Amino acid sequence: MSKQTIHTDSAPAAIGTYSQAIKTGNLVFMSGQIPLDPKTMEVVDGDFEARARQVFKNLRAVAEAAGGDLNDAVKLTIFLTDLGNFATVNSVMEEFFEQPFPARAAVGVASLPKGVDVEADAVLAI
Repeated sequence: MSKQTIHTDSAPAAIGTYSQAIKTGNLVFMSGQIPLDPKTMEVVDGDFEARARQVFKNLRAVAEAAGGDLNDAVKLTIFLTDLGNFATVNSVMEEFFEQPFPARAAVGVASLPKGVDVEADAVLAI
């Protein structure tokens, strides 16, 4: 199978040696998104909820660039520096996903790029 690079200016540009997403067959493997504003490449202002919402906005933009949407997600991984924010992530997710929700893991981590407190990646089946 061949692989296709997915890129959109509506999500933050890669800040390392990775692609926003790779599509192979009907699967799209989306790289982790942190709460960066794609226009400024700075962490969005606001509380944890605002940062979580930006993460999902960024994932949605990449999903759309791949020809799908977040409801095509079959697997989602969320990385949190404070698992106490888990309930807020659940609430924000309800704004972006419909049932049946994707399979998901929430992982507590010591730190994330740019000092943020939330990151998420996903696998889509389009």
